[in-house]
Amino acid sequence: MKPGAFATLKERGFVSQCSDEQALARLLDSEPVTFYIGFDPTAPSLHVGHMVQLFAMAHLQRAGHRPIALIGDGTSRIGDPSGKTEMRKILPIETLNANAERFRKQISRFLDFSGGKGLMLNNADWLAELNYIDFLRDIGRHFSVNRMLSFETYKMRLDTGLSFIEFNYQILQAYDYLVLHQRQGCRLQMGGDDQWGNIVAGMDLVRRVEGAECFALTTPLVTRADGQKMGKTEKGALFLDPEQVSPYQFYQYWLNVPDADVAKLLALFTFLPIEEVRELGRLEGRETNRAKERLALELTAIVHGTGEAQNARSASRALFGAEGGADKDSVDSATLERGELEQGVNIVDLLVRAGLCSSKGEARRLVSQGGAYLDGENVDSIEFLLDRGYADRKEILLRAGKKRYFRFLIE
Repeated sequence: MKPGAFATLKERGFVSQCSDEQALARLLDSEPVTFYIGFDPTAPSLHVGHMVQLFAMAHLQRAGHRPIALIGDGTSRIGDPSGKTEMRKILPIETLNANAERFRKQISRFLDFSGGKGLMLNNADWLAELNYIDFLRDIGRHFSVNRMLSFETYKMRLDTGLSFIEFNYQILQAYDYLVLHQRQGCRLQMGGDDQWGNIVAGMDLVRRVEGAECFALTTPLVTRADGQKMGKTEKGALFLDPEQVSPYQFYQYWLNVPDADVAKLLALFTFLPIEEVRELGRLEGRETNRAKERLALELTAIVHGTGEAQNARSASRALFGAEGGADKDSVDSATLERGELEQGVNIVDLLVRAGLCSSKGEARRLVSQGGAYLDGENVDSIEFLLDRGYADRKEILLRAGKKRYFRFLIE
């Protein structure tokens, strides 16, 4: 028998905290439910952390429920204090609008908004024009300051300082839930674990104002087996925007996850049947690479499209010797002037320039430890110069360690 919608979420690892698991499971199994998650456009791209929410939404939609992706253009003008040790920088409205447009495109890769199957709304539509006095009288009166301060988000900020504008954030997010319940019949809000206090506040507000039973559900923070936060790279967050993280870089990240994480990530970040996920998760040794390649291919196809995913796979296989002569154009690249080579370019400087090392010190250590390669040949001296002897080449391929590559095109 096919598991219900809530059982699917739990089986695949999306459930952390829930206001009432049994009641929510019964509701999701008995009728179509409208639910929502908010995405504040405080950055120019969504990142891996958001994918947990997006996949959870997609699974519920595939089970017949209606998602609302709420772009937090209004709440972003204040800034969510959750998970922050200091006040967020207030961004110009023009920047928030530009970020929101990128979010819409990225979210649309996960959810179907055609024919009313899902909605994408913007909370600035009702928050931007609020009358502050009326809002305090009608909505603010339902909130207890003592209870708000009991939530971890605010407790952890009391020592470092919590601004009054941030203190209003929970009330505004709770109001979003009320508006979506009144206008769209929304009965479930989801979010990351750091949003638990905000979501519960919204659920309580709907109950106080409308007398309706609604639900709160949070997903866990996804960490790697080694304890690191999932999606952290040497260059920072693993963004979904191809201009910040190329499809090839994105593909390579998932190809290189620890073996112990493969089964969990296949369950969270693909739509493969759970039986196939378990089968792939049981692979061991070198066979684990097959599961990792499936994870990388499936996920890159969802985020960047099937064509980009196949290009990334071909490039990766070519570089690792699995496919001689395959296309390498998906590997990150930059131009290198012939004139520079005629003057001589140090291997240490080139590794930093390629982004394969974050500093000259790191690059020197890489070379000294035998982890730097130029066109497949090991470079064993930090004094090595690429000189005019390389100027007649069309390209140069750098490698750091076993699996990180960068290509310089000679012009």
